[in-house]
Amino acid sequence: MSLIGSIVSKILHPFGGGSAEAAGAPSAPAGGSSAPASGSSAPASTATTGGGGGAAAPAGGPVDVEAVLNDLASKNAQKLNWRTSIVDLMKLLDLDSSLHARQQLADELHYSGDKNDSASMNIWLHKQVIKKLEENGGKVPADLKD
Repeated sequence: MSLIGSIVSKILHPFGGGSAEAAGAPSAPAGGSSAPASGSSAPASTATTGGGGGAAAPAGGPVDVEAVLNDLASKNAQKLNWRTSIVDLMKLLDLDSSLHARQQLADELHYSGDKNDSASMNIWLHKQVIKKLEENGGKVPADLKD
């Protein structure tokens, strides 16, 4: 699975069952209507409602990205600033947040800037990941959008 697929899957389908393979595809329409495997949306929705905690939306509704990430942050021993840091967001999801991994994510998302300028790339990556979460059915707070 791609890095962006892993990120989207861990946030929008925290209990498994959903497929986020199309998340990195630039032509994937919002709402996930191009999801592979027939019926993959229904099991994901049902799975997210069974976990409690209020982080997931009712079946068929958008997943509250902020609630899911705040819940993960509250259970993490490290104080991670996922709202502004792609590194912290990746750490929160137990993903490799090394420069190499972020450069790979930049490639997946078609970053055209200098991948050696990690500060600029990180800002761009965070914005793109939030955008992809929204495009794939996540409810993103207004302060996280461009």
